[in-house]
Amino acid sequence: MIDLRGVDLNLLVSLDALLEECNVTKAAARLHLTQPAVSTQLSRLRKIFDDPLLIPADSGRGMTPSARALGLIVPLHAALNDLQAVVRQRPAFDPFQDSRRFVIAANDNAAAVLGLRLMEQLPQLAGAGIKIAFVNADQRQVALQLERAEIDLLLGSVHMVPPSMKARKLYDERFVMAQRKGHPRGAGPLDMDQYCSLKHVLVSTSGGSFSGFVDEHLERLDRQREVCLSLQNFTLVPDLLCNSDYVATLPSRLFARYRDRLDAFELPFQADTFPLFAAWHPRNQADPALLWLREALAAISAA
Repeated sequence: MIDLRGVDLNLLVSLDALLEECNVTKAAARLHLTQPAVSTQLSRLRKIFDDPLLIPADSGRGMTPSARALGLIVPLHAALNDLQAVVRQRPAFDPFQDSRRFVIAANDNAAAVLGLRLMEQLPQLAGAGIKIAFVNADQRQVALQLERAEIDLLLGSVHMVPPSMKARKLYDERFVMAQRKGHPRGAGPLDMDQYCSLKHVLVSTSGGSFSGFVDEHLERLDRQREVCLSLQNFTLVPDLLCNSDYVATLPSRLFARYRDRLDAFELPFQADTFPLFAAWHPRNQADPALLWLREALAAISAA
């Protein structure tokens, strides 16, 4: 039995050419090697197979395969073709035929803005074999979760993306102030004094804070707003606003889902936009299934 661990694959490629050409010179030209190099390979092959493989023809021209070599021609050629197909094969993914379970980590804003639209469009984007789970994004654990393949994709701000991961910006977000329709403030444009005097609801994703990005910005302007309530989830805010006189500064894309129930107003100061990213482990850079998911989210983001 031949120990394949000691066999150079290139020797088998050369053997295939030698058996087809039955001529060292012609085989060398086909392999783009010198004749002495192919002669050396033939000597090694004879030792491996313990057989002459090719013997001089009676006519004095070319060589004749041995009985052992004749038995190798068909299976060797087929094996090399199969191996070549494996090397050339590009991984493929058909969301309507394949089965795959994706786990996406996201805060509730990203889940509400992108996740809901992805789930709404899923019947048009994929078949029954595609399942998607959303879990809460934990900045302290997300790098390890991606490394362990416990999650496939992270949706979050630039601060959430571990530096060792691949990332793609999906969109830039901006803030607006939301209030219920018929709010006693009225529907006129906001000025700074009015904005600061209103009773605000703050979303603190870390939990419990009464100061956030907007408050830091106001502090630089030597202003302060009145934050009365702190919630950990964006998706709780619309119902609260609809049934109270509180206001909230929300991402504009999240507000768009509630425009039939709430009114939005431009902030009375220039606030920075913030980008939302998709992030994944580098080993999944070329994974066709993850590529499909990333492209689907990018298309939804651009719509």
